[in-house]
Amino acid sequence: MSWSLCRVSAALLRQTGPRRGALLLTGCRWQSQGSASSEHLEKLVKKDKVVVFIKGTPAQPMCGFSNAVVQILRMHGVEEYAAYNVLEDQDLRQGIKNFSNWPTIPQVYLNGEFVGGCDILLQMHQNGDLVEELKKLGIRSALLDAAPSQEKK
Repeated sequence: MSWSLCRVSAALLRQTGPRRGALLLTGCRWQSQGSASSEHLEKLVKKDKVVVFIKGTPAQPMCGFSNAVVQILRMHGVEEYAAYNVLEDQDLRQGIKNFSNWPTIPQVYLNGEFVGGCDILLQMHQNGDLVEELKKLGIRSALLDAAPSQEKK
């Protein structure tokens, strides 16, 4: 799935589905909580070029999917990004799921836009879309530097 298609799919998921009303109602309930209000979450995802909500920390991921996201970013040389540990704050954990209308953690945001979870980031990594999206953010993927040296071997 291309990056654009991922964004369209995420947007459609936010607008449709049998639970839309429930999500909006839930959204109203959690908006009053400090760590998970929609305004607070919007500030968090827009504060940095790359933002991830994971279980654990980049130094110590607490699930395989979160670890995979951290490793993909590391392979691309993305060192400066915001990482939020949802295990430390249950309001944040549920709030980000409601905010994105995406049921699982980890969640990845690039330039304030929801990308998806581990599976989508992995797919973007595999098909080269992640290199292009990082380039749009002014981040040069370390894989671009590694590729020529591997070809010489």
